[in-house]
Order: sequence, then structure tokens, then C-alpha cells
Amino acid sequence: MARKLSRNTFIMDNPPTISSYAAIAGKMESQGPMGSYFDETEEDGYFGQKTWEKGESELQKRTLAKALEKGGLKAENIDYMFAGDLLNQCIGSTYGLRDFNIPLFGIYGACSTMSEGLALASLMTDSGIGGHIAAITSSHFCSAERQFRFPLSYGGVRTPTAQWTCTASGAVIVSPKSEAPFVRACTVGKIVDLGVTDANNMGAAMAPAAAYVIKTFLDDTSMEPSDFDAIITGDLGLVGSELLIELLRMEGVDISRQHKDCGLMMFDRDNQDVHAGGSGCGCSGSILCGYFLDKVKSGELNNILFCATGALMSTTASQQGESIPSISHAVFISHECRFKENQN
Repeated sequence: MARKLSRNTFIMDNPPTISSYAAIAGKMESQGPMGSYFDETEEDGYFGQKTWEKGESELQKRTLAKALEKGGLKAENIDYMFAGDLLNQCIGSTYGLRDFNIPLFGIYGACSTMSEGLALASLMTDSGIGGHIAAITSSHFCSAERQFRFPLSYGGVRTPTAQWTCTASGAVIVSPKSEAPFVRACTVGKIVDLGVTDANNMGAAMAPAAAYVIKTFLDDTSMEPSDFDAIITGDLGLVGSELLIELLRMEGVDISRQHKDCGLMMFDRDNQDVHAGGSGCGCSGSILCGYFLDKVKSGELNNILFCATGALMSTTASQQGESIPSISHAVFISHECRFKENQN
């Protein structure tokens, strides 16, 4: 049963294993530095469907199927799944996953959905309620642009602080096994809103939420940034990453040596026109599942802190002049089963 350290932080006493995982990405993502790490990439932005939204559902469907295949599992072996995406009513997930007939918890954390789903799946597995529990998310550049900004045919000029929503998906299956990678702890974030209103500068809006959850995790566990090989944020991009490091330095915490941002890792900003970097639920989800988990499993990385970040905005709220509330959740993933907890 998970042990509660604080209002936010839980230690897994029966640390679950991320027993299988998969990542699938689109054409532009395949051309970036992470391209070779994905299980599959797809040249067709429609994924064989008639609309971008149906294409995103197909993307998520394929990703879960791939995670099941890699784990030697069938849909009936999965007790529950947590899934969400960026589209209204999370239709990328609901339409994509309906044929699996797995009990579903639909969740929405915007681009923080991968860490939210992984934390919830791990807590449920640790409690003994479920055996195999899946967490899945996705995003699609074209469907997100149509919903949150402008139709692609509009041809609007993107600002330098804007980020490119990734066409990608990640899926994990959490199980009560005894093999790396283990989920050792998690910290539930809170909504943080410092008044940023520019929907084309989400990195600035999300950085304070990431700073809060990282500082809270470190304080609650008495761990230091040096205890981690990587402290990973979801999709702060160039602007948000710089702000995050500065915000934490103001709190006496320096993560500059450990910090990795999936939005900066996904693309080659010098040769791909993505401005401040990548974003979207599938950005952190696919890089976690395609790149980081293999390295933790092999022991190349011993400890990572995964903190996907989400801007909880909507077009309606933005048009009404609302600021952008944001959230981030932290998940401690380790090659080691035993939590080396520093005592105060």
C-alpha cells in the first residue's frame, strides 16, 4: 500500500513495474533526433483515416496494441486503463480505445496526462486493486491546431515562443512484477497560474507548475537533484525550460545539470521549423516510452524524475481573456526496487 509522505507525495511500498511500453510518432517526429527510438513511425498524417481526429484515434489504438504485443498480453489481461488527450471530450482516446473493451478511466491533464496516468496506474497497482493497468495518451499537430488555434489553411504566422504540437503517442502497462523499471514514488501537482495569457507561450505558463512539483517532491523525500540522472519535463520548450531553471534557482534548487525537456529533445530546432520546441500529450509520452524507459530498464540511467507539464486552457477561456492555469505531476522511476529515502 502506498505510504503518504505529505499531502502531495506517495512512496510505493510495493513498487510496480512498467512491464511494457510503446511509442509511435508521425513523419516530422521521425525526422528529429528521437526518430530512431520510436517503435513505429507513420508517414501518413491521417494514419489511414479520413480526418485528423480519426487519425489520432488510430494512432492511440496502434500504440496500445503495440504495448500489449511487446508485453505478450491481450486486452483481456488488462484490468483498467487511464487515457486522455487534448481534444474535446478526449475523443482521441474514447474512439481509439473503445474496441479494446477494457474498463476505462478517462482523464484530462492536457500535456501532463502521461505523468498523471502513470501515477494513477502505479498507485492502483501498488494498492493491489489491479494487476496490469495501462496508461495511454496522444496528440496530433493538425487536430490540436484546428481546436486551439487556427485551421492549417489559414496560414497564420507563428510567434517565436510558439511550440509545435507533436503527432505522437505513448502507452505504458504497469504490473506488480519485480523487474526494472520500477515506479518508486509520485507527487501530485497543484494548479499554478501566474497570469500568462498568451496561448502561443505555453512554456512560460507551465514552468511555474513544473517548478512547484519538482521542489515539492525534493522537499518531501529529502532527495537532491544530484540523486537523479535526469529530471525530465514534458514540453516546456526553450522559453519554459529557461524559466524553470531560473525559478528553481530562486528557491535554492539547481537542476541545470539534470534537466531534460522532451519538447527540446523531440526536434532539431536548427533544421526543423518548430520555433521554441515541441509540445502535446504525445511529446512527453512518446519520449518517455521510446527513449527513457529502455535506459532505466538497462541500468544506463538509475533514477529519473518524470514531470510532464500541462496548460489547462481552452479556446473559450482564452477568448474571454482568461489566463492559463497549468499543472505538473512528478513520477519517480528507478532501476532499483528499494527506495533510498534520506531521513531528516
